[in-house]
Amino acid sequence: MELNKIKRKQLLRVGGMTGKYLFRVLTLLLASSAIAFILVSLSPVDPVQQYVLGAGNVSMEQREAIAEYWGLNEPPVQRYFSWLSALLRGDMGASLLYRRPVATVIGERFVNTLALMTTSWIFSGLIGFGLGCVMGLRKGKWMDSILKRICLILCSVPTFWLGLIFLLVFSVRLGWFPVGLSSPIGVMNAEVSIWQRLYHLALPALTLSFVSVANVALHTRQKLVDVLESDYVLFARARGEGTWTIMKRHGFRNILLPAVTLQFASFAELFGGSVLAENVFSYPGLGSAAAAAGLSSDVPLLLGVTLISVLFVFTGNFFANIIYSAVDPRIRKERPHGLSNGD
Repeated sequence: MELNKIKRKQLLRVGGMTGKYLFRVLTLLLASSAIAFILVSLSPVDPVQQYVLGAGNVSMEQREAIAEYWGLNEPPVQRYFSWLSALLRGDMGASLLYRRPVATVIGERFVNTLALMTTSWIFSGLIGFGLGCVMGLRKGKWMDSILKRICLILCSVPTFWLGLIFLLVFSVRLGWFPVGLSSPIGVMNAEVSIWQRLYHLALPALTLSFVSVANVALHTRQKLVDVLESDYVLFARARGEGTWTIMKRHGFRNILLPAVTLQFASFAELFGGSVLAENVFSYPGLGSAAAAAGLSSDVPLLLGVTLISVLFVFTGNFFANIIYSAVDPRIRKERPHGLSNGD
C-alpha cells in the first residue's frame, strides 16, 4: 500500500509539472506570436508592394485584389485571430515571399538550422570545456591570463563581425572554405554528398560556436578552481596524488555536468546568433528566412518561424532545468518542480 501511495504521489507530481510546463509554453507561444504580429503590422514595408516587386506595372485594382486575397485589407486584430484560428486547425498559412506553404518552408530550412546549431553546440561545448580546464589548471599563470582575456573579448564581439572576419580570412584570402551557401553552386540537392554539406557547414558552425564558448570556458574555469581549492583535493595532494589523478577522480565529475547544463541553457543565444551567421554566410536556414520575412512583411512566415524558435528555445531550457535539478539535489528540495533560478 505504501509503495502504491508513493507511486501515486510521483505520478501526480510529474503530471502537475507537465501541466505547468504546457501552460507556460502555450502562454509563451501566444504572447510571442502577438508581439511578432504587432511589430510586423507596424512595419512601414508594404507587403503587397513586396509581393508584386518586379512584376511590372500593376494596377490599383490588381493590388486591391491581392490585398483582399491575402486578407491584408482586414483590421489587424481580425487578421491575427483569423491566423490563430487557422493555426489551431493545423494551417500555418502561405508565405507571401516564397509563395509556398509556411510549414513547407520551415520544414526545409529547419533541417539546415538544426544541423548548424547542433554542430556549433558541440564545437562550443568541446572548445569551451577544454579551454576552461586549461585555465583552471593554470590559474594565475600566463596561459590563464591570456585565455581569460580572449574569452572576455569573445563575450563582446558581435557574431556578424566575427563571421565577416572568418569569411575574409578563411574563404577569400586562404580559400580553405566556400564563401557561403549549404551546397555547391549548380549541383542538384539530391546529388550533394554528406562531405560537401559538412564542408559548407564548417565555417558557419565555427563562427556560431564562439557565441557560447566564452561562457562555458569561464564557467568551467571557476568551477574547476573551486574544486582544486577544496579540502578533499588538498587532502588528496597531501597523499601524493598527481594532477591527472585528481582530475579523473574529483575534477571532471564535478565540472562536467554543470558545463552540460549551461550548454542546454545557451539555446536562446545560439538561435539568436544563427540569424546573423546565416545571413553572413548566405546559409539557407530559419534565421535567414526570418530576416527575409521581416524585411518583406511576410507575416505568416515570420509568425511560423517565431513559434518554432520559441518551442526550440523552451525545449532547451526545459532540459537545462531537468539536468540542473538532477545535478544539485538541493534544487529539488527548494523547488518542488525542479526549476532553476533562470526559469
